[in-house]
Amino acid sequence: MVDESGRQDDPLTREIIGAAIEVHKTPGPGLLESAYETCLGRELQIRGLAFTRQAEIPIAYKGERLECAYRADLIVEGRVLIEPKSVDDLKPIHEAHVLTYLRLTGLRTALLLNFNTPYLRGGIKRLSL
Repeated sequence: MVDESGRQDDPLTREIIGAAIEVHKTPGPGLLESAYETCLGRELQIRGLAFTRQAEIPIAYKGERLECAYRADLIVEGRVLIEPKSVDDLKPIHEAHVLTYLRLTGLRTALLLNFNTPYLRGGIKRLSL
């Protein structure tokens, strides 16, 4: 299920979105995705949220675990996958990518965040399985 409104359904996603808005306000749009990932990690740390950066995502294939170099940019509190982007427009392939990561990790919720927007609220997509 895709929630295009960026709804803040629970306190954790609300806190993550608040952190992302703070990051967007500080350096603004126009940076590389890696810069937003780093800044967001720092903001999450300031807010006392546990997270993992560049978490490996293996693929199970015919009963065997395969390392395929897939990585989740951020996983917050072991519950929410974060995929920062800095693109003109979010495309269906970005959503498909995140939904695949949710399936592979077993997580239920993700936030796809496009920092290349005048106001971050227009670049937030909450996705869930």
